[in-house]
Amino acid sequence: MRLFKIRGGVHPDDRKSLAADRAIEDLPLPPLLHIPLQQHIGATAKPSVRRGERVAKGQLLADSQGAISAPVHAPTSGRVVGVGSYPAHHASGLNVSTISLQPDGEDRWAEDMEGVGDPFGLTPEEVARRVSQAGIVGMGGATFPSAVKLNLRQRYELHSLVINAAECEPYLTCDDRLMCEHAEQVIDGVRIMAHALGVSRILIGIEGNKPEAIAAMRAAASSAGPATRSPGAEPATIDVVRLPTRYPMGSEKHLVQTLTGKETPARGLTADLGVVVHNPATAFAVHEALRFGRPLVSRVMTVSGQAIERPANLRVPLGTPLQRLIDHCGGFREPPSRLISGGPMMGQPMPSTRVPTVKGSNGLLALSETETNRAEPRPCIRCASCVDACPCGLLPLEMAAHARAGDLEGVVSLGLMDCIGCGSCAYVCPAHIPLAQVFNYAKGEMAARGRAKQKQAETKRLAEQRTERMEAIKKAKREQMAKRKREAAAKKAADAAKAAKATPAATPTVTQGQAAPAQEAAPADESRQMPAKAAIQPEQSDAGEQPAKQPGEQAA
Repeated sequence: MRLFKIRGGVHPDDRKSLAADRAIEDLPLPPLLHIPLQQHIGATAKPSVRRGERVAKGQLLADSQGAISAPVHAPTSGRVVGVGSYPAHHASGLNVSTISLQPDGEDRWAEDMEGVGDPFGLTPEEVARRVSQAGIVGMGGATFPSAVKLNLRQRYELHSLVINAAECEPYLTCDDRLMCEHAEQVIDGVRIMAHALGVSRILIGIEGNKPEAIAAMRAAASSAGPATRSPGAEPATIDVVRLPTRYPMGSEKHLVQTLTGKETPARGLTADLGVVVHNPATAFAVHEALRFGRPLVSRVMTVSGQAIERPANLRVPLGTPLQRLIDHCGGFREPPSRLISGGPMMGQPMPSTRVPTVKGSNGLLALSETETNRAEPRPCIRCASCVDACPCGLLPLEMAAHARAGDLEGVVSLGLMDCIGCGSCAYVCPAHIPLAQVFNYAKGEMAARGRAKQKQAETKRLAEQRTERMEAIKKAKREQMAKRKREAAAKKAADAAKAAKATPAATPTVTQGQAAPAQEAAPADESRQMPAKAAIQPEQSDAGEQPAKQPGEQAA
């Protein structure tokens, strides 16, 4: 198969020999597990258990919230001893929402774990739903919910599924060992994902420094046959491709470009090219979920570095403190100069060995003093080595100059958001300038500004809504007051009319042959009363009407 060349990249010493030949071991259960509820990109899962509750292995501990989220399940059976906060698997070491579980030693699976005999008989939507319920995320480090990517067929015209098995980071061998020891299960998971995506082509890219994994995956792919697709469609073909050993071949955009010759647009997705990328560990988790109904509760990790007594590849229950991995590997040979989660190029320094493992943990490195570069940064000599090494074609030296000057907008205009953070520029820099850290800082500052701007806009919106509410309240009060005034005036008029009706004027008796006297209204102001003609006083008969007595008037 023809491969296409990509720009930039570096060739660091891979140092995979420390653990590449170590078979996967099952780590014994620790006395206490701390399971964070934020082990994925998206919304934090919502706890569904309480303190003191007993749970089985695989039972739901926290449910997903929203479209971009993932549930969390019990890594073993035991009792929930806390639902609170605990240090995160992050360089900051800040506390995050966590469920603490005390194992009971039985490691008993929940009774409702049921797989599917023929996953290829399910609809793509049902496959994605089961993957979502199992809490499966991208296990190469990005931790994006896998079900969301399996549903991309609804929005894009997809034709290829790429399995990113390059594992280009130095030291890490967990995917290598997984493919060597469980190639059939990985291929089965790949075929299930291809069925869900409806693609016609499967490409499994593995770097050339993993010959045993390449052979195992090719044998498993040939024995499994073509991957089935939707009814009436041709089955998808599977090709296991040997990739050049070059960092960062594991970047999904550069891997797709190497395999297809197509470059992903800036700030675009590989799905724009009709390609979806998944990890072999994710494929293995899909196999477990669909065939056996098991959620993601453990993963394979590499523990390596010259400061570790015995490097190993371990299958670790999620939530296990890092100290348990170190103890299982014989402890430290010497005090580590740096403790890193992940690889040395893109990994994060860990503040403590108390932090738990999570779904995205693929390695723990204890590096000695000789393995770390602690040289003091010097001024840039403008050699442009970083420009040659950048796989994205950016200008790291210019970006760093703008970042140091505080011109973040200038950094963005030079392509900051297209930087994949691979660290190739910092690796080749003769001045030892921590370029990757500078760009990560700039990204963090831009994100903080974005959040502040969004907060300001939200505050403005809420203030405008409050002003509208207050105006509506004032208007309602004015209308209510006017209504009350109208009601009071109407009531006053009604009372006056009623009073006038209750006290009518005396009606004189008119004798036959006499004209009725003219009715004269009493003037409102006697001082302004015009002279009136004397009215003729009629004679009153003995039976004539007498005026009504006013209250308090004595009878004559």
